[in-house]
Amino acid sequence: MASRAIPLKTQELSPNNYLCISPDVKLGRDVRMSKFLNLYGCEVGDSCKIGAFVEIQKNAKVGNNCKISSHTFICEGVTIEDDVFIGHGVTFINDTYPRSTNADGNLQTESDWKVETTVIKKGASIGSGATILSNVTVGERAIVGAGSVVTKDVPAGAIVAGNPARLLRKIAPLPDRRTK
Repeated sequence: MASRAIPLKTQELSPNNYLCISPDVKLGRDVRMSKFLNLYGCEVGDSCKIGAFVEIQKNAKVGNNCKISSHTFICEGVTIEDDVFIGHGVTFINDTYPRSTNADGNLQTESDWKVETTVIKKGASIGSGATILSNVTVGERAIVGAGSVVTKDVPAGAIVAGNPARLLRKIAPLPDRRTK
């Protein structure tokens, strides 16, 4: 994970580039970004590719070598580990019971709710149009089918799909690549 804030040039923040990247964003090396981004208070690791119309909120973390496709929303409380693929239009959720107002009828503020976390483990792939609810872990090398709604943990190496997402099968383990 990137641990340093890289200052952005004024040109990178100009309206002609259509980027909204706050100074508190921690970007790793060799991050490739499309236009129309909104990044604030987040961390993005080395060698990531971020497509157009992506928002990554504060306290979200994206590991190294990740591909975040266009029109994706990564909210506060989401951790994406290394080597993860996120398809187009994926939405993450961080509140099981969202409300606009609190008990006295005023608009809620950050003090009225607690962020619920989501973790996408190393090497997982999330298909286009999937929705990942809060309090969920998607295991290493798991695959979530396009359009799925993930409501519970996905085991490592599993392929899930549907609404709600259900186990279809397991992926064969990777061969041992150690030299003898």
